[in-house]
Amino acid sequence: MAAADAVRAGRLRRALDSDLFYSFRRSPLTVVAAVVVLVIGLAALLAPWIAPTDPFDPSSLDLMDGKTPPLKPNEFTGHTFLLGTDDQGRDVFSAILYGARISLLVGFASVVVSMAIGIALGLLAGYRGGWVDSVIMRVADVQLTFPDLLVALMIFGIARGALPIAAQEHMAIPVLILSIGIAKWPQYARTVRGVTMVERGKDYVQAARVVGLPAGKIMRRHILPNVLGPVLVIATLGLSLAIITEATLSFLGVGVPPTSPSLGTLLRIGQEYIASGEWWILFFPAIALVAIALSVNLLGDWLRDALNPRLR
Repeated sequence: MAAADAVRAGRLRRALDSDLFYSFRRSPLTVVAAVVVLVIGLAALLAPWIAPTDPFDPSSLDLMDGKTPPLKPNEFTGHTFLLGTDDQGRDVFSAILYGARISLLVGFASVVVSMAIGIALGLLAGYRGGWVDSVIMRVADVQLTFPDLLVALMIFGIARGALPIAAQEHMAIPVLILSIGIAKWPQYARTVRGVTMVERGKDYVQAARVVGLPAGKIMRRHILPNVLGPVLVIATLGLSLAIITEATLSFLGVGVPPTSPSLGTLLRIGQEYIASGEWWILFFPAIALVAIALSVNLLGDWLRDALNPRLR
């Protein structure tokens, strides 16, 4: 036990003394961004315990509470809400917490899908070369000529159309994740391909070939660890883009179902009332979305610079 504790303490000490952590604590803006992401992530994860009400439980709603301004008692019920309510009497603060759960889930899951597809195809193209490389990269080039949003929208429409009507609402979130993931894999594939083409000519890869290791094991054990650094940077930056893409699709009415709205759905609802004076219905979900996207972007920028040896 004492030896295990000493090993863990040594690992923690090395992590705290690393260049990466030194760069992190020397950047106040990055620390603030990390705190914002952590707070919003924990609040979304703990929404059932933090939120004053379940905004999507019809039995907990009172139409008389509708359009109540922030921190002002409702003239009919006397109830006060931190960020006000929407037209249905839903607490905006609770709706943001629950909506952020969906947005973060779709963002993280779609990034994982993009990474899985992009890394696999990038390794294959860079290691095999030849016609395999040409086919994969031409497909990626063709897809990159279209906006990611348009590709995701097309894939989402095709997938929804192929599902039975009864299953469309239940499968909306998985289909949305898959659509965004497929739309964003070329960035990962191109980066992984470039690193793989450099690594495959090095001595350790040639030695692995000489001893008879299969190509799959060489790519998985020897080349893959060397491509994870650049991929991690792309994934961090891509997370905010995935969240914004999901919000855009939901804002257009083709994202998550109304029974499980995300931040994009809340924005679509809020923009219908901005002209009538109920500004808080749109303003606070928009602030939450901007805070998430901006903080994740700042973390991605810091990680890109911290992992760049030319800037050390």
